[in-house]
Amino acid sequence: MGAIIFWALIRLIIVIPSLWYLTQYIEYKFWWIITALSVFLIVLYPAFIAYRKFIEINQKVIESSLCSTCKHFDASAVLCMKHDKHPTSDFIPCEGEHWEPK
Repeated sequence: MGAIIFWALIRLIIVIPSLWYLTQYIEYKFWWIITALSVFLIVLYPAFIAYRKFIEINQKVIESSLCSTCKHFDASAVLCMKHDKHPTSDFIPCEGEHWEPK
């Protein structure tokens, strides 16, 4: 999840100076439209697609794993907070030893 935000910020850091540079060549009335479209198409839309892929890949772990019923599990990051590791459908960080119900 952090990688999605990181790359969205990197793209935003690239887009803002690029748009600032384009202010010299584009009329003011079109500049706002181009700015809005650029931010949406270059920053927000790819981040949204990456988030949907993240949820799709981790859906099985979030809904039907031993970790998803533990109080140490953070569903938003798919992370075991106690062991600071990401569980998968094949890997449980504590192997069930530190499992505590929510």
